[in-house]
Amino acid sequence: MDILLTGSVAYDYLMTFPGHFKEQILPERLGSISLSFLVDAMSKQRGGVAPNIAYTMALLGRKPRVMATVGEDFAEYRAWLDSKGVDTSLMKVIPSVFTASFFATTDQNSAQIASFYPGAMGHSASQSIKELDKKPDLVVVSPSAPDAMMKFPAECRDLGIPYLYDPGQQVLRLEGDELARDMEGAYFLFCNDYEFGLISKKTGWSLDQILNHVKVLVITRGKDGADLYTDGISVHIPTVPEDKIVDPTGVGDAFRGGFLSGYAHGLDWKLCGEIGSLAAVYCLEQNGPQSHSYSKQEFLSRFRKSFDDAGKLDEFLK
Repeated sequence: MDILLTGSVAYDYLMTFPGHFKEQILPERLGSISLSFLVDAMSKQRGGVAPNIAYTMALLGRKPRVMATVGEDFAEYRAWLDSKGVDTSLMKVIPSVFTASFFATTDQNSAQIASFYPGAMGHSASQSIKELDKKPDLVVVSPSAPDAMMKFPAECRDLGIPYLYDPGQQVLRLEGDELARDMEGAYFLFCNDYEFGLISKKTGWSLDQILNHVKVLVITRGKDGADLYTDGISVHIPTVPEDKIVDPTGVGDAFRGGFLSGYAHGLDWKLCGEIGSLAAVYCLEQNGPQSHSYSKQEFLSRFRKSFDDAGKLDEFLK
C-alpha cells in the first residue's frame, strides 16, 4: 500500500524545565500573564508531524512518501530521512526561507508549552495531489498550513482517494464548519481526547454523529491508551509499560506510524493499535521524535512481552 504523508516538517528545539508549570501560573492573572522559564537543557531535533510518522513507518519496513515544503536549511535532514528509507522526492525546497521550527519546553510532569514558526510550511498549498504521477492508496492530512489542510482533503474527495484526517493542533484555528467539511468523506479521523472534545464542541457532533461521517475514529488518551471506533464496535488499545519517561514529543506521531504500518499490511484493528502503542513507547523513552530505533526482531521480542497476539506479527516483520 502506498501511503502519502502530508503535514509539517520542522526542526524541534526541545527544552526541559526543572519544575512544574502549574506552580508558576496564577489563574487570576491569566489576562496579563508574563512568564520566562529558565531551562536546564536544550537539544535540536529533526521533527514535524509528517516525517515523524514516516520515520516510524520506515523502522517497521515501510517506504512512505512525504509531500511537504521545506527551507534551504533542509539538506542534512533530507539525507537523514533518505538514509532511513523515507521517500523525500516530493519534499519541495522554498528558496530563501527556513524550514519550520518548533520550540517546546517540558516540565517535570511532562506538561508542555510550545511555539511554532511555520517558515516554509506556509507554502504547503503550492503542492497538489492532483499533479502526482502516482496516485497514493491513502493520504494522511496532518497539521500544516491551514490552506493546505483544506486543499488536500478536497483533492482526495475529487480523486476518490481515501484519506486520514488528523487536524491536531490546528483544531484551535479551524471553525466547526471547516472541520465538518473535511471529516465528511474521511476514512480515518485521528485525534487525542482533548482535540476530540474541541471537535465535538465546534461541530456540535457527538461521537456517534462523527461516526456517521468518518469510517474509523481513533482517539488517543495518553497514559490511558487509545480507543478505536468503527462499524458499531469499539477496541481499547492499552499502553505498553515504559522503561523510563524521557520526552513526550512525537509520541502521538510514532503511534500513528505504527498503526499505519499495520494497516498497510492488512492487519486487524487491534493489532494495528498495539503496534502503534509499542512504537509510541519507544519514542517516549528517547529525547526527540526521531531518536528511537530498533530492529524488527527487537520490536517483535518486546511485543511478545506486552501483548498476547504476537504470533500474527511474524509475517508482518519479515
